[in-house]
Parts: sequence; C-alpha cells; structure tokens
Amino acid sequence: MNADEFRQCAEETYAALPEHFLQAIHNVAVITEDEPAEDVLRQMDCEHGDLLGLYQGWPLPERGISYGGSLPDMIYLYRLPILAYCAANGEDVRHCIRHVMVHEIGHYFGFSDEEMEAIECQP
Repeated sequence: MNADEFRQCAEETYAALPEHFLQAIHNVAVITEDEPAEDVLRQMDCEHGDLLGLYQGWPLPERGISYGGSLPDMIYLYRLPILAYCAANGEDVRHCIRHVMVHEIGHYFGFSDEEMEAIECQP
C-alpha cells in the first residue's frame, strides 16, 4: 500500500468512527507518516518497527481552563511499521489501521494502555 492509499484508508477509517466519538473529538489531527522520527523512538524507548501509532497531546481528563488556544493534538499512524506488522502476522491492513487509530483515540480520551487492553478483551 503506497503512502496515498494509506492516508486515504486512514481518512476513511476516521470518518467511519461512531458518530458519538466523532462529536466528542475536538482539535485533533490525524497524520500519516512512513516511520516515526528518531527522537520519537528514543522518547518512547522503541526500536524501529515497534511503534505503529502515537498520540501526542493533552488527554481530555487533563485539560483545564488554560487549555484554550492550544495547537491540535496529533494522532500519528506509521505506514511502514503497520505494513510490516500486517505482513508478519497475516492481518488485514485496514483492520490494523482501525485498531491503531482507535487505540490512539483512546489516549485522547484519557485511557491508559492497560484500560484499553481490558476493553478490547471484553466479549
């Protein structure tokens, strides 16, 4: 999947989120990049290929009255690591993009990785 197809898939995935989520999300940009920057990998203590997505911003529960006028929060989806992960695990790329996007949006709403894993394990 080339970069344009990946970006289009990410846009379609975002647009297809449940309406109640879309109405609750404000001041967030979804960015697709081939790979995370070196400084991001260092900050996250990750190896190349390990980071599929990233949320950078102020989670909703942490926002106070001083939040106004802030730059948009960012959700990054990393194309090459996602494609490599899907190839190695036999996973559909669109499904993986949705999973990573929902995970990063969970951080926007203030959920920890552990809380999101528990939610995903529910029947």
